[in-house]
Amino acid sequence: MIDVGVKAPDFIAPAVAGGAAVKLELFRLVDGHEAVALCFAPADFVPTCTAAFAAVRDAGWHDRDDLAVVALTGDSLYAGFAYADQFDLPFPLVSDFHGGVADSYDLVAESWEGHSQIPRRATVVIGGDWTVRFAEATTDALDRPAPSPVQNATTALRDLGVDVDRPRVNYDGPW
Repeated sequence: MIDVGVKAPDFIAPAVAGGAAVKLELFRLVDGHEAVALCFAPADFVPTCTAAFAAVRDAGWHDRDDLAVVALTGDSLYAGFAYADQFDLPFPLVSDFHGGVADSYDLVAESWEGHSQIPRRATVVIGGDWTVRFAEATTDALDRPAPSPVQNATTALRDLGVDVDRPRVNYDGPW
């Protein structure tokens, strides 16, 4: 996993945002915000990961001028459209289909549930100066840590001056 205090790797990747396919450019998000929260998951529709994404959505992290939120999964854009629509995900959903972005953050899972070279479940916070301020991953995407990585990221965001609500992750929701 990427270390706190290092410069975050930049990336450009295909994503679903606002119901359309877009090219997500991390440098634009970092340059335009106090912080960027990257939420990694091995695939769309993984219940524990969906619980975390929904918690971030419900906490309103996406609806701020000082914070950008990006979800990254190992699924295709096609799956991303269905996933974002079904769970009303209001932030970009990057297709890291071959794990290239996850690999640059040292968050690639060699194998998980029969899949290989996909992102691990993790949350990374990047400051406006490109410094990684927080990074936490679970051992298995189906783990139910309490608190979850997205909840633990709240402190790092507040330290950056981004006063966000702490997400409430409900693993037993309708996922």
